[in-house]
Amino acid sequence: MGVRVTHLTTAHARGEVRIFLKECMSLRRAGYEVHLMVADGLGNDTVDGVDIHDVGKVQGRFQRMFVLPWRMYLVARKLDAMIYHYHEPELHFIALPLTLNGAKVIYDSHEDVPRAILSRDWIRPNLRKLISFAFEKFENFIAKRIASVVGATDHIAFRFSKLNNNAIAINNYPLEEEIGCMRFTENSKRRVCYIGDISRVRGIIEIVNAINLIDTQLVLAGSFESPKLESEVRRMEGWSKVDYRGFVTREQVHNIMASSNAGLLFFQAEPNHIASQPNKMFEYMSAGIPVIASNFPLWRTIIEGKECGLCVDPIDPQAIANAIDTLAQDSDRARNLGQNGRRAVKECYNWGVEGQKLLQFYEELLRNHA
Repeated sequence: MGVRVTHLTTAHARGEVRIFLKECMSLRRAGYEVHLMVADGLGNDTVDGVDIHDVGKVQGRFQRMFVLPWRMYLVARKLDAMIYHYHEPELHFIALPLTLNGAKVIYDSHEDVPRAILSRDWIRPNLRKLISFAFEKFENFIAKRIASVVGATDHIAFRFSKLNNNAIAINNYPLEEEIGCMRFTENSKRRVCYIGDISRVRGIIEIVNAINLIDTQLVLAGSFESPKLESEVRRMEGWSKVDYRGFVTREQVHNIMASSNAGLLFFQAEPNHIASQPNKMFEYMSAGIPVIASNFPLWRTIIEGKECGLCVDPIDPQAIANAIDTLAQDSDRARNLGQNGRRAVKECYNWGVEGQKLLQFYEELLRNHA
């Protein structure tokens, strides 16, 4: 058996795409002994050679932040891994204790957390800047003292490169085996999709308002951030044109995208969003469907630069509706944009490239450990 590594997550599902399907499985196929620690209450298991350790589910944000990390620490120490790779900011609390026996500790930053705090609805608005400032100081302190930081985007990695010489970007691009092909039909001309977390800051209000303006159906898949928001959106006039699927499997995701004319991605211009690279953008491209998205400079560079979609103002329902209608009326253009996106994913925006970066990164880390 190879070098033992342990990934830790307090919030993600055990089958989460980035953590399990991409990172853990890439390491397992390369010969590492891979363990994954989760907190979902589903029990211990072994899946595709990865040993899964469940520390139990907790209730509420407080317990997740202040109880789960230490519960994970007790189990993690018994595993005695050479590398610990953690995925949530609350696990900063146990990062330094995990290094005491000489283990290498990696923080995998999925988002720019200090900027994300500025738009967290569950934090009182008058406290957000103070909490963001204090958290960034704490996170910087930890980042300087662990082996490395992995950023899910170049922007995140660049921020940490000022604190840690081993910071690296491992982008969250699609798996090569999931690169599909748009199965365009006449029915899909008047159908678009949004798949992912459903929230105000991800544009659900503007999307439903836009759908109400045109003869198009929205296939909506994912979980609402709160029952209150779901109730509000269901009362909107445009809801009659929404086919809501709730939480869906990976296979269902592929089927939804394959039968849609375009994929929508209208994050609002929050500090954490402008420099983000949502995985769903590349999954839409991978599926061979055009992306209609927010006109952030980075997103325009990717979407318009690769000629695989349209970018418009995310707070303008009429502009969103016009973009959707433009592609509905020009099926040849929609098909060409989708093919361009699929080609871009095959050539550069895929996990094959990023997975090799991950393996090389681990090898260098272990060489320095020797």
